[in-house]
Amino acid sequence: MRTLIYTAFVSLDGVVQAPAPEADYPNGGWTFQGIDFLADVYELKGREQQEASALMLGRVSYQAFAPVWPKMTEEFPRYNAMPKYVVSTTLGDDDLVDNWGDTTILRSFDDVAALKETEGGPISIHGSASLARGLSDAGLLDRYHLLVFPWVLGAGKRMWSETAKDRQKLELVESQAYANGVQKLCYSVAR
Repeated sequence: MRTLIYTAFVSLDGVVQAPAPEADYPNGGWTFQGIDFLADVYELKGREQQEASALMLGRVSYQAFAPVWPKMTEEFPRYNAMPKYVVSTTLGDDDLVDNWGDTTILRSFDDVAALKETEGGPISIHGSASLARGLSDAGLLDRYHLLVFPWVLGAGKRMWSETAKDRQKLELVESQAYANGVQKLCYSVAR
C-alpha cells in the first residue's frame, strides 16, 4: 500500500495559499518576505523529493506548476522525472503538458484509494489545498509534512476543511524549531 503525504507551507492560522507571490492574493509570498532565510528549514523539501515515487496534484496546482516546474531542472530533477497524478473531474488529456513526464488523470477519490492499494513508494502532494482537504475528509491522507511559518494571514485558502467529521488523531513523528521562527512538524495519521 502506498503512502499519501501532504506537504505544505502553512501559516499559524492554517493558511496555505500563495506561499510564493500570487497576483490575486494580497499576502502572497509570505514564506520569503520578512523571515530570515535558513537553508536548514528546507532540508525536508529535498528529502521529500528523494523519497517520493510520484507526485499528486489537484487541477489548479497542476495548471500552475506544469508551465514552470519542468524548466526548473536544478530545483526539481526527481519531481520532473517521476509519474504525476492529477485529481480532476474537468481536466482532459489534451490539457496535459507533454514535457513533464507521465501524467495520469484520476477522476475521483475512489481512483485515489485504488492507487493507494498499488505497489510503490510514497506519493507527495504539493499545493492542492482543495484536494488535500478532500483527501483528509475522506480519510485517504497518511502523513502531513508541514513547515509552519510565524504569520497570521487571515483570509486565504486553509489547510483544513470545516466539514463536520469524527476527530482524527495525528502522531508527531518529527519536529524541529528554527531560529527564524519556522517549525517543522511531521505527523502520521493514527489508524
